[in-house]
Amino acid sequence: MRKAILVAFAALLAFGGSALAENYPSHPITLVVPFSAGGPTDAMARILADHMRTTLGQNLVIENVTGAAGSLGVGRVVRAAPDGYTVSIGHLGTHVANGAIYKLGYDLVADLEPVVLLPSNPMIIVSKNAVPAKTLKELIEWLKAKPSPATAGTAGAGSGSHIAGLYFENVTGIKLQYVPYRGTAPALTDLVAGQIDIIIDQTSNSIAQVRARTIRAYAVTDDKRVESASDVPTTDEGGLSGFHMTLWSGLWVPKDTPKDIVAKLNAAAVDAMNDPAVRKKFEDLGLQMPPRDKLSPQALGDWQKAEIAKWWPMIKAANVKVE
Repeated sequence: MRKAILVAFAALLAFGGSALAENYPSHPITLVVPFSAGGPTDAMARILADHMRTTLGQNLVIENVTGAAGSLGVGRVVRAAPDGYTVSIGHLGTHVANGAIYKLGYDLVADLEPVVLLPSNPMIIVSKNAVPAKTLKELIEWLKAKPSPATAGTAGAGSGSHIAGLYFENVTGIKLQYVPYRGTAPALTDLVAGQIDIIIDQTSNSIAQVRARTIRAYAVTDDKRVESASDVPTTDEGGLSGFHMTLWSGLWVPKDTPKDIVAKLNAAAVDAMNDPAVRKKFEDLGLQMPPRDKLSPQALGDWQKAEIAKWWPMIKAANVKVE
């Protein structure tokens, strides 16, 4: 009798999940951006959401939940109902690095379901205009000669800009004084104002200010130039060979979200990335589209695990402290 009840209950749950997926979405979806409005992740989310709403037939409402390098925003999604109505957008910092730095109260892999890999963002080394260096080689020489460490803006401990800074320190032997912000948008504002010295920033965040000549760019952290900043050399060309870092992004939902719902979100995001107008917007921001064979939920899950294996040892060795 007890076995029969359990079987019936399991069937009811399966039916309920199937019905939920069949009717999904029936009301607006919340897309949680774990950084401040106006930053690179926020910009990507808004471009994506604008197209996905057409495919899904419902609005995607952007919710900016800032703090602790994005870990508060990710936690907001982890604790949400697994019904597809709360989606996390994040990147290398929020969904990889934070697990090596913060006591999260959740597991970045076990407590989230991957949806899709999104466009990636090469980093760009930029400074305030008052820095006398004109080339990457000169910048490194200037940083080494400073009597005190240069101030480097970040979006918080474990953010992409912070990881890039740690990587830069490891490669060059230079020490930086990190200044954390609630996103790289406010950090960039202070860089333009001359309040901090440098940022190793996402290209999409800094490129408009580089074009406006309100800050100076030295190199992109890729093995090829970015089309939207073709006059900015690569780190290889600038003399820092092999210093490559791309800040990839993705979408996740809470664990136990029905696979049919994950598939619908995946299809809507892929459809958006295949739209020429959307691709043009992303490319204008310096973003690089993911390979077509890496757009499945499984591909994002595998990539996230591989990145954890790559970056966690370096982050833990740096003994990053959360202030």
